[in-house]
Amino acid sequence: MTKDYYEFIKRIKLKLGIDLTLYKEAQMKRRLTSLRDKRGYGDFLSYYETLDKDDKLLAEFVDRITINVSEFYRNPKRWDVLIDTILPMLSKDKSTLKIWSAACSTGEEPYSIALIMREYFPQLDTTIIATDIDDNVLKKAKQGIYQTSALKDLPSSMKDKYFKFENSLYHINDSVKQDIQFKKHNLLEDAYPKNVDLIICRNVLIYFTDQAKDKIYADFTKALSPEGVLFVGSTEQIFSPSAYNLHLVDTFFYQKD
Repeated sequence: MTKDYYEFIKRIKLKLGIDLTLYKEAQMKRRLTSLRDKRGYGDFLSYYETLDKDDKLLAEFVDRITINVSEFYRNPKRWDVLIDTILPMLSKDKSTLKIWSAACSTGEEPYSIALIMREYFPQLDTTIIATDIDDNVLKKAKQGIYQTSALKDLPSSMKDKYFKFENSLYHINDSVKQDIQFKKHNLLEDAYPKNVDLIICRNVLIYFTDQAKDKIYADFTKALSPEGVLFVGSTEQIFSPSAYNLHLVDTFFYQKD
């Protein structure tokens, strides 16, 4: 079973460039075994042979290995700190800001930041990049159509102003979509954007090994502009930020030294 699994992840790396050894093994193996069994395959190699030829099955597989749980304004108090403290600090002597939503999933996070910039910092020329490894979630993000539950923490004023409610779904305005550049990106393989003032990467790194996290944090620091800020999730406190040339400025916000 184990040998079969390791051969499978070796082939996945060759095919997709995704190194599953950098994800926590027990969680990933459990998730993939469940998916494989659900599709009726008794071993990983026979499952791979079909994945290799079936685009629909491959898309389902990529969707399963990436973690796609997101909401607008997730953990609202942190967004309030972003508005009241972090963004004013970052824009103090600037007229432009570059923001990167890394592992953006289905788009709730980059759209949240786009709405904040429109509402609170309209004077700034803001570039927002949103990336994810999964083509499927990027397609959903570009559509900008959400269930009511995804907007439960979004201020109602923003909901009324920037969404159209149709057939029990919320559709974000086309003008907001144009504020964001959606791109495919693998945090463990691809080059990072440069001179980013704010990187938002929340509730993703908990699924990676410590070795992978070390690499990502170091790469985030290199991607940040001088005194740029990294905003992480509530389960992802960095215990030794100085190891990455970062220091804590507020809970879950780390500034480049």
